[in-house]
Amino acid sequence: MTAVSAWAGSKSGDGSGSSSSDAEQIVGASRRPSKPQLSIGLRNFASTAPADWRHILDQARAADLAGVDRIFVPDHLAFGSDLTGYSKPGQGGVVGGVQPTEADGEWLDSLTILGAIAAVTDRVRLATNILVAPLRGAVVLAKVASTIDVISHGRFDLGVGIGWQKAEYRAVGVEFSERGRVLDETLAACRDLWTSREASYIAKDFSLDGIHMMPKPVRPDGVPVWIGGRPIPATARRLVRYGTGWIPWGVTSESFGEAAQEMRRLVEDEGGDFGTLQIALGLPTVVSASTGGLDLPAMFEPVPDLVQLGVSDFRTMVRIPHDAEAARSSFEDLLAEFERALPSGEKADEAL
Repeated sequence: MTAVSAWAGSKSGDGSGSSSSDAEQIVGASRRPSKPQLSIGLRNFASTAPADWRHILDQARAADLAGVDRIFVPDHLAFGSDLTGYSKPGQGGVVGGVQPTEADGEWLDSLTILGAIAAVTDRVRLATNILVAPLRGAVVLAKVASTIDVISHGRFDLGVGIGWQKAEYRAVGVEFSERGRVLDETLAACRDLWTSREASYIAKDFSLDGIHMMPKPVRPDGVPVWIGGRPIPATARRLVRYGTGWIPWGVTSESFGEAAQEMRRLVEDEGGDFGTLQIALGLPTVVSASTGGLDLPAMFEPVPDLVQLGVSDFRTMVRIPHDAEAARSSFEDLLAEFERALPSGEKADEAL
């Protein structure tokens, strides 16, 4: 088998490498979701432009009909010519990371395409994984996110992070070294705009003084925010203040147990309850060496151990056919294998 990772590292070994005692330390009974979810990424990017980008809408409708829990898209606004930062952890990348396109690759705006997807779907949740939020102005982001949430009837999950590309920050006039602070201020402003009739928040570079913004998101506490990042104090602080869920960065199935233990400690140090957080984890695509096709049993092999460790949302970015019927068949195959991989107490018919 050959493994190709969607985000961070590739599959090796025989599962998560975590013991049942690890699981008991990390996740309590009250933390377990009624049923783990499967989220599938749609490729809003390509090395060269397809004949018609609207195949993404066909894929989204197919996912909706097939019963996929969530679809997500990644995010970039622009690229510099040097893409090596994606493989540099000190810059926000990940060891061994390879950017999926060259600098001239085609990338649709993540929020715009999710707005279009919202209009052609009914039940599947919609997410960014992840949006480089400091690149957007806080008020604009709050407005766009609220709009997507309203037209989707509350189906939007805003996954955010700080990114890795210095040139992208230069292009929008935001200091790369200040991106953590800008993210914190952006999330604070969004929360105030989403939940207050009259927002009042003072940031370093902007001020909300008696600002009104309507419509509000569907939920009284605003659009659910998922925080992307490593298990470090800054990520924990954002999770406690703003987070519905955590999207670990640079964490594999094998390293998740240790990462979750560290994040639990950091969240508790911030006064938060790690057990209330949802956790998403990317699964690498596994290709059969003999057939060249997806090896779905091997791909979902780590799922039972990871469920015990608290992962509530499994994310993958396998290639999906452009044709609507073929796409639906692919989604159904993924869902069926995922269901088979779940521990017996987590299967759909037992969770009803």
